[in-house]
Amino acid sequence: MTADVQTTRDVIDIITGGWRAQALYSAVKLGLPEHIEAGRDTDAELAKATGANEEGLHRLMRLLVAMGIFEGGDSTGYRSTRVSAALLDGPESLSGMCLLYGEEFYSAWGHAHHAFSTKSSGFEAAYGVPFYEYLGQNEATTRRFQLTLNAASMFFHRVPEVFDFSGKKVVDVGGGGGHLLATVLGAAPDAQGTLFDREHMMPKAREHLSTTVGLDRVELVGGDMFKGVPEGGDVYILCRVLAGWDDEAVVGVFENCRRAMADSSSRLLLLDRLVEDENSTVLPALWDLHLLMTTGGAHRTVGRITRLLDRAGLDIVGTAELPMENTALIAAPRAL
Repeated sequence: MTADVQTTRDVIDIITGGWRAQALYSAVKLGLPEHIEAGRDTDAELAKATGANEEGLHRLMRLLVAMGIFEGGDSTGYRSTRVSAALLDGPESLSGMCLLYGEEFYSAWGHAHHAFSTKSSGFEAAYGVPFYEYLGQNEATTRRFQLTLNAASMFFHRVPEVFDFSGKKVVDVGGGGGHLLATVLGAAPDAQGTLFDREHMMPKAREHLSTTVGLDRVELVGGDMFKGVPEGGDVYILCRVLAGWDDEAVVGVFENCRRAMADSSSRLLLLDRLVEDENSTVLPALWDLHLLMTTGGAHRTVGRITRLLDRAGLDIVGTAELPMENTALIAAPRAL
């Protein structure tokens, strides 16, 4: 059966998605959003500012305008859009995400067939080492990864709306640069916080927390969540830290949190993107495959998470939906 024109167009739109992503990556790599925002709005001016070939830039800009990244043209001057504004340097910029996805992650997806066939990391096939080991060896990539996590934090402001942190001692396990903990403590002025993560995350976390909520309300503790977590918390948060690890490791983290809880009123708050095996939407399914490409990991269904929590003596007592198809699961310790 011959495909109709629309079907052919649909297929072409899908298979050229990587080309569009690389065009956007190239724009960020060349610093085009900053240059155009600064008024360098012709091909010649952009070529001079970036050192790139003028004709190559003209052809790239033609596509970027068609994609809605910029507006205008060489004869009338290129102009910024809300999309290019999101790529400008700054704490909320998406530029780090574009660079990471355009380089390391793009290379990982180049080994997609291998990853699907072997259920192993495409990143490791591309780079020869596991993703997190690579991060430990490459400071620039680590910075991009942290910026990517920060950029994906647009649901953080909703977290205090689905859980009451008032007066609580909050332990953010794997808290990274402290953005979630700062949001939580900002919404609950009488709460205290502990940020727990690897030692190499402490400088960035200290810098951010000191300028947001103040270090008088926060304790920073370096360590390994698979070996133990700080004791005495009223609520333990695990935000987007479990998907890269196998079930046994995750149960171990749940058990560590369960043992460390102050009492039976303590709670474990899981914030993550979950998948559904039936009637799935595109974004969670894509992100699940992306985990396979990068770490060999996977997103889990609610049922699977429930079984892992049960093994650790925890029961789900509440759920809430968050932006960008994230979910909050609230778990309580089971009476012994």
